[in-house]
Amino acid sequence: MTNRPSRAAALRGLLAKPELAVMPCCFDALSAKLIEQAGFPVTFMSGFAVSAARLGLPDTGLISYGEIVDTGRNICAATSIPVIGDGDTGYGNAVNVKRTVKGYAQAGFASVMIEDQVWPKRCGHTRGKAVVERGEAVARIQAAADARDELREAGGDILILARSDARATDGLDEGLRRMEAFAAAGADILFLEAPKSEEEMRAFCSATDRPALANMVEQGETPVLPPKVLEEIGYSLAAYPLTLLAAAMKAMQDALAAFKAGEHPKDLLDWDSLRDVVGFNAYYAEEERYRG
Repeated sequence: MTNRPSRAAALRGLLAKPELAVMPCCFDALSAKLIEQAGFPVTFMSGFAVSAARLGLPDTGLISYGEIVDTGRNICAATSIPVIGDGDTGYGNAVNVKRTVKGYAQAGFASVMIEDQVWPKRCGHTRGKAVVERGEAVARIQAAADARDELREAGGDILILARSDARATDGLDEGLRRMEAFAAAGADILFLEAPKSEEEMRAFCSATDRPALANMVEQGETPVLPPKVLEEIGYSLAAYPLTLLAAAMKAMQDALAAFKAGEHPKDLLDWDSLRDVVGFNAYYAEEERYRG
């Protein structure tokens, strides 16, 4: 199966608009379906959230390429909107990066994110991060761009989202230099992780003509600004990688606490809505087409 060019094309169209696209992030097929049903035009498969939901483990490089691309395949199959996939460091050298890009395209992703951390990587808002030297980081993005171009020649398509964590390890200037180098290497979208102030966010957006992604992590290193402010700064995408995971975990903890207290949980989704979201009504309609 090849990637659907329409998904990558839809993402390009979205990025060409002056308006900011708010992008709640998913961690499985069900959360992705909910995002699409709520009317959002794009989503992002969060590596942090997938590691937590699939393995019950932290985002510290413990999840494998095979596990995360398998989750992504299910997410893309359950939705029709563009999905951006967290490709971490590309899971090896530049040749591995090319395989990752092509594998994500085959899974159905509209875009794949490649970053410049050492492996095993860390969540961008936790301790212990380190980045590879700039030349190796640029080589990863060049390899990703080459894989994208080879896919296009074969009739597929995918966009490259280039991320740098150098702000935390080497300072803002190095982060901006890497963003410039990633753009020159062919990145379609740029992501400077964890700027520490609105001024740093403005410096990033004013230094590039590529679509930029803002990562809005609650209680993280970067100020969580309103979408209108992010749009005015110059961002094209605003990712919320942990919001739905945190909301789901809190709701489940509350339900479990109610059971523990001898009560029945409240504020549950009603039975009809639950069946509809999962797809029973669509299944019944399809089943009826072929009855007798």
